[in-house]
Amino acid sequence: MTTAPDPAPGTSAADPASGTAPVDSASGAAAPDPASGAAAPDPASGSAAPDPASGTAAPIRVLLADDQRLVRSAFAMLVSSARDMDVVGQAGTGREAVELARTARADLVVMDIRMPDLDGIEATRRIAADEDLAGVRVLVLTTYDTDEHIVEALRAGASGFLVKDTRPAELLDAIRTVAAGESLLSPGPTARLIARVLRLPDAPPPGAPAPAALAALSERERQVLALVARGLNNAEAAQTLGLSPLTTKTHVSRIMGKLGARDRAQLVIAAYESGLVTPSRS
Repeated sequence: MTTAPDPAPGTSAADPASGTAPVDSASGAAAPDPASGAAAPDPASGSAAPDPASGTAAPIRVLLADDQRLVRSAFAMLVSSARDMDVVGQAGTGREAVELARTARADLVVMDIRMPDLDGIEATRRIAADEDLAGVRVLVLTTYDTDEHIVEALRAGASGFLVKDTRPAELLDAIRTVAAGESLLSPGPTARLIARVLRLPDAPPPGAPAPAALAALSERERQVLALVARGLNNAEAAQTLGLSPLTTKTHVSRIMGKLGARDRAQLVIAAYESGLVTPSRS
C-alpha cells in the first residue's frame, strides 16, 4: 500500500483528561460512519484541528504492527477506507514497529501483543519511554479479551485494547478515540479485565492507609480517581459528585500530573494497584 504523504505539522491531540467515553461494543450504540471523515477534536476548542496548509483536519497517521501479513493487509484496507486516516507503515515485529513509529511519524500504533523479535508489550514500553515519540498513542490488539498480557501493555503505556474479532466500525472508532488522547475505558472489557488481573493476594485491605503514590492527592481527587477507575467519564463523575464537568476535568488533569500518568488508562491501573479501588468479587 502506498504510504500517504506527511500532513503539515501543528496538529495536536485532545486532552486525555477529557474523558469522553468511546462506543461500548456491548451497549449497542451506533459507531460513527467509517467514511465520515470525523476529525479528532482540538484540545482548546473541541473542534477538529485544522491542517495549516489546507484548512482541513489532518488525517490520523496509523502504523499497523502484526506478525501476520494477511492480518496487516486486511487492517490496512480497512483503515485506508476511512477518509480521516492514512496508513503510514506496516511492521511485522515489535522492533520494526518502534523504528517505524519514529521514521514514519505515526500518530497511533495498532499493536499486536504477540509478535516475534520484540513483543508488543516491550515495543509499547519503548515507544512510551521515548521523548521523541511523546505524542504517539498505542492501541493493543489481542486474540482473546482474557489475555492477562493486556494489563502489562497498559502498564507499559498503551491507551487501550481491542480483541481481533472487533467489528470494523468499532476498530475505526477506537483509532479515532485513542488518537484524540482518550482511552478505551468505558464500562466494559478493559475495566473488568484490569479488576480481575489486579485482584492480588497482597492488595491493600479496605480502610488501609493510602499508599505513598496517592499521598499527594486531596480527598476530592481520590474520589474522582475512584470513579475514573470504574469507567466513568467526566460528565458521569461530575454528576455523581455534584460537580461541573469542567471542574472534574481539572481534577483529572491534576491527578494525572501528580501521579505522572500518561493517560486515563494508567490512572485506572494506579487506582487498582494502590488499593483505592477494590475489584468486585462478583
